[in-house]
Amino acid sequence: MGTISRIFSMNVISRLKKRNYAQIVCIFLAVIALFLAIGGCNGGGGGVDYYYNLSVTSSVGGSVIEPGESEFSYAANTTVELVAEPDDHHHFVNWTGDVATIGNVTTAATNITMYDSYSIIANFELDEGWYSLTTFSGNGGSIAEPGEGYFAYPANTTVDLVAAPNDGWRFKDWTGDVGTIADVNGVATNITMDDSYSIMANFEWFDIIQVAAGGFYTVGLKADGTVVAVGLNENGQCNVNNWTDITQISVGWANTVGLRSDGTVVAVGHNWYGQCNVSGWADIVQVAAGDGYTFGLKSDGTLVSVGNNDWGQRNVDSWTDIIQVSVLQCHTVGLKANGTVVAVGYNDHGECDVGGWTGITQVAAGWGYTLGLRSDHIVAAVGDNTWGQCNVGDWVDIIQVVAGGGSTVGVKSDGTAVAVGLEVPEDPEAGIIDDYGQCDVGSWTDIVQVSAGGYHTVGLRSDGTVVAVGDNRDGQCDV
Repeated sequence: MGTISRIFSMNVISRLKKRNYAQIVCIFLAVIALFLAIGGCNGGGGGVDYYYNLSVTSSVGGSVIEPGESEFSYAANTTVELVAEPDDHHHFVNWTGDVATIGNVTTAATNITMYDSYSIIANFELDEGWYSLTTFSGNGGSIAEPGEGYFAYPANTTVDLVAAPNDGWRFKDWTGDVGTIADVNGVATNITMDDSYSIMANFEWFDIIQVAAGGFYTVGLKADGTVVAVGLNENGQCNVNNWTDITQISVGWANTVGLRSDGTVVAVGHNWYGQCNVSGWADIVQVAAGDGYTFGLKSDGTLVSVGNNDWGQRNVDSWTDIIQVSVLQCHTVGLKANGTVVAVGYNDHGECDVGGWTGITQVAAGWGYTLGLRSDHIVAAVGDNTWGQCNVGDWVDIIQVVAGGGSTVGVKSDGTAVAVGLEVPEDPEAGIIDDYGQCDVGSWTDIVQVSAGGYHTVGLRSDGTVVAVGDNRDGQCDV
């Protein structure tokens, strides 16, 4: 019985070991299958579940319409259709990049097989007899004509070039392939297409954006909000070097007023009448400095003022809906939103007789006379005409008008300037007219704004430079 028992025990153990071995083998095979499955899902083995990327771009002159231009993902071994389409006056040249599996690299319609990740480019060229013009601009502006980008033109075509500076900037020059540009310094010029060219419009931040002519001095507002001044400074009217954040300036005979961007006001110079006491003003949108008094236009269309009121030139409490105010010596003129005009103050010459005016877009108060610019760009004038300062009846196409002591200056839409009148006499009783040439503006061009002072006239050009004529005894024309 002992022997039989041992044999039986051994058989049982053997069967148990075989069963465990079988289970171990099954588990082992299952683990291997699991790893193979995971590997297949992650691209292992190059099966159809593995994906590759295709990046497609093109040169200028055309595009890829199949499959498009981007990065795409495809299963391994996929054959992808490629179709390149040239722009007008261009033709397809070839495919470059990872082109080993492209069917035909010189055919616009072909295919590529995805054995790996690839990056390819469709290349185009201009047709014979055509040239390309690539245009772009630097900071501070853009190219209005023909625009910015890539353009195709027939050989020998003359293409207009027009640069458009942003506010506070001016055009500087054209650079690049400029051999056939008519004027590299011209904001509006042209280029002749004798070859393919790439050009750039350059701009620069300019200094002066507004000028104001006083009695014997001149003030300029810079694009960065600071202010400069030249000329007579006996009353401190030129002490503006520490001003910042200024958006508009106005000058009287010997006082300077500046409007800040926050609606507050600063003033320096002659203050015998308190015309510089503006420190408490707020919510101001325009300032106007006269001879001994100062006005501020508020955002609600009403006015505040300080200074001399001997002729009632400050009696404007009832005025409303004002959009512009102008002063100089003894009277005040206001433009209302509806195009009508109001005036108060000294009126011995009829300078305040503006009650019938309509369709006015800008007003200007001079010494004893008043000007109004109409919406049809014609100028109306009333008041003293001793020196012909009101002889503006034949003026047309005016976009700005200003009044000085005895001269009137206008800016035309073409950038030229016109002027009439002479300056006041040094000795009225002797009839001696002191004419310093302040009306000699006939040669001025590219003017965007003017200001008439006591004996001189100042003009601002579109490029931010300044010109001046007239009396320069105190350096007021050294601009």
